[in-house]
Amino acid sequence: MIEIDVTLARSSGFCLEANLMAPDMGITALFGRSGCGKTTIIQLVAGSLTPDRGRIAVGDVVFWDSQQGINLPMEQRGVGYVFQDARLFPHMSVESNLRYGERRTRRARTIKFDTVVAMLGIGHLLKRQPHTLSGGEKQRVAIGRALLSQPRLLLMDEPLASLDEMRKGEILPYLELLRDELKLPILYVSHSIEEVLRLSDAVAALSDGKVLACGALADVLSRPELLPIIGRFDLGTIFDCTVTGHDEEMGLSTVSFADGDLRVPLVGRPVGAPARARIRSRDVSLSLSRPIDVSVTNRICGTISGITRAEGPFSDVEVSLAHGKLHSLVTQESVLRLGLEPGMTVWAMIKAVTVDSRPPGFSSPGAEILNPPPSHPAPGRPPAHPALRVVSAGTRPQGPG
Repeated sequence: MIEIDVTLARSSGFCLEANLMAPDMGITALFGRSGCGKTTIIQLVAGSLTPDRGRIAVGDVVFWDSQQGINLPMEQRGVGYVFQDARLFPHMSVESNLRYGERRTRRARTIKFDTVVAMLGIGHLLKRQPHTLSGGEKQRVAIGRALLSQPRLLLMDEPLASLDEMRKGEILPYLELLRDELKLPILYVSHSIEEVLRLSDAVAALSDGKVLACGALADVLSRPELLPIIGRFDLGTIFDCTVTGHDEEMGLSTVSFADGDLRVPLVGRPVGAPARARIRSRDVSLSLSRPIDVSVTNRICGTISGITRAEGPFSDVEVSLAHGKLHSLVTQESVLRLGLEPGMTVWAMIKAVTVDSRPPGFSSPGAEILNPPPSHPAPGRPPAHPALRVVSAGTRPQGPG
């Protein structure tokens, strides 16, 4: 596990009091608005900042412990760091930048040069100079350099923040491949809910220097009390599904989860493949009786287990299913008009009928299906990533009903 329990008071008046445990495999996102303390945490982990007190440990290696007087030097922590900007050495070729990462490590070389080059699709760039690369190419090289330092932990500080939407769509599949193939623990700083949803396994939600919640992605991003951080129209439910069928004629796929099936626009994954389905609470409407003669295909019966007043005129209605939960964001007026209260049986109607054609992971609200890339990419080419985002039909809605 990654253990972070630190306090730090800055001269600016900002005070960080962070306490979180993260898994030692996969991506843990540090998520929150700008200025909440995300970057400060990874600077403390890297050793470029020193806490006032507390403890930082990765597995059985203690980086910092104020009680025991431990402060491991940066070069002994075995941490790879990827910044917002690539920070490549401009006078070195791509290969020389990568080799620099190799030379600066004292750890056993378990991550091989050729493996990293192939995984990141940068073999054709090795003789190039940094100024000739696109933003996405620079970031892939920067990631490769960090990996070749043989880190026990990889820190990524908003690595996509400086990229446009097209370049983000280009680099995301490589980050997924890195997560799935190398099994490294990664702390990933982001204020983008889309990046968090697509990449992370766990999330630590921060606000004003404090960790408000830390845990599995599906759990944290469904908590109504985190609406101010996540955004009232981004709260939702995430289901781990399996692709169970395709209807080529209708252009639809069926994905199944513990509580039933969902019909979604055609998913480019074979039957039996895993998929992650996200249903935003704003895309779930409620009915007191079984819906008939409605255009919404996906309808699931459940029981109201809680109603939480949200921002403005809205309320979050939690609907318990046999094995999981859904959330529906409705107006307080609708709660009163329908007489909604805990214990009532309702039908949840999930509006998910059109596919956004913009780059995967960066489009308008709705439900989405996110699939891992099926295999390693050929050198110089990004891995295929048939991710689809399913959004509500018609124009972008202004709010739930």
